[in-house]
Amino acid sequence: MKHSPRLWTVLSCSLLVASLGAGATACGSGDNPLSARPYDAGEQVAFNQAAGGRPVDPNKPLEVTTKGGEARITDVTVVDTHGRRLAGELSAKGDRWHNTASMAAGVRYTVTVSTENGKGAPGQRTISFDTTPAKGVLKVEFGPEEGKYGVGQPLTADLSEPVKDKAARAVVERGLVVTAPAGVEGAWHWVDDKTLHYRPKEYWPANTEVSVRSNLEGVLIQDHLYGAAAKPLKLEIGDRVEVTTDASSHYLTFKRNGEVINTIPVTTGKPGFSTRNGVKVVLGKQYYVQMRGDTVGIGGSEYYNLPVYYATRVTWSGEYVHAAPWSVGSHGYANVSHGCTGMSTGNAAWFYENITEGDIVQVINSIGDDMDIFGNGFGDWNMDWKDWRQGSALLKGTQEGRSPVDQARLRPTV
Repeated sequence: MKHSPRLWTVLSCSLLVASLGAGATACGSGDNPLSARPYDAGEQVAFNQAAGGRPVDPNKPLEVTTKGGEARITDVTVVDTHGRRLAGELSAKGDRWHNTASMAAGVRYTVTVSTENGKGAPGQRTISFDTTPAKGVLKVEFGPEEGKYGVGQPLTADLSEPVKDKAARAVVERGLVVTAPAGVEGAWHWVDDKTLHYRPKEYWPANTEVSVRSNLEGVLIQDHLYGAAAKPLKLEIGDRVEVTTDASSHYLTFKRNGEVINTIPVTTGKPGFSTRNGVKVVLGKQYYVQMRGDTVGIGGSEYYNLPVYYATRVTWSGEYVHAAPWSVGSHGYANVSHGCTGMSTGNAAWFYENITEGDIVQVINSIGDDMDIFGNGFGDWNMDWKDWRQGSALLKGTQEGRSPVDQARLRPTV
């Protein structure tokens, strides 16, 4: 996200009138010096960076000063190639301006200085210079792949280098800009030093668009490590699909946009292989999977090697919702699987056609463990929102709600 500049502007009465139009009369005078174009203030201001010269080190300060004592600086704007303003501070006397934030690497800056002479006439001077490219860069790759997803799909950001320092993490978060429907409250959460997940407080609104982009290109992250350009990502969010599997009643309920559209008899994991409780996000679908027990550490008398059809994946460790014609007699009555949710081939085909990546699949009333929050798919929704916010370098320790920090980090669509 952009750094918000703190540009101190000193306005005189005459300057204020000038902003109303060149033909205006200043403070009752019929001969207004402000009615003319700003003169070239090149002889009145000095820059510590040479215009059009060799690229400069972005770690060195940028300074603008007056010379000769004939004028004072009234305003300074410094804008880089990407339209980002450089924060700075103007002295009370108007004789010096300096940057208060680090310059970006590998960009061109345009500096526009406004002045006022002893008679109140405005002057202006503009220069441009380049900064040297970064030697160390932090790359960001957003996920998932562009496409259509369910309301439970988190956004991910994978970093090329570890970021451990809290201040550096805050810089990264400010630069990762999420655009979502108005009123959506969301936050980034650091999974580890190189991975962030973003989710809203509630599921994404159905049938909307969500996008994320990086504004970190050239921005100093830490210790000569600068942000690199990143490919933005846009997701289309579909219907609100919520599946609830009750392991004790042995039935699955399929809801679309709040309406129950199907109830399916199922079997889940038997004792010793009980299905995980909790909210899971659909990771993908495969028409055919050859499932073998040894791939998930199951051998001996429990070993299996089966062709499985209409397989919807919900964990990386091998939990699926799939066709299980070999156990159809137990569907709706008993739990006999090795952890997956099984149903008849006909029901599995229907489920397969109506479910999509990013949809919600929740298991309740199982005697098994709880779904991992990270590392085995997307268990993000199993973390309380208050705890989720604590994983943000910007929001940790702040009061829950629509704080200025929350609002500044989210760009709502109109």
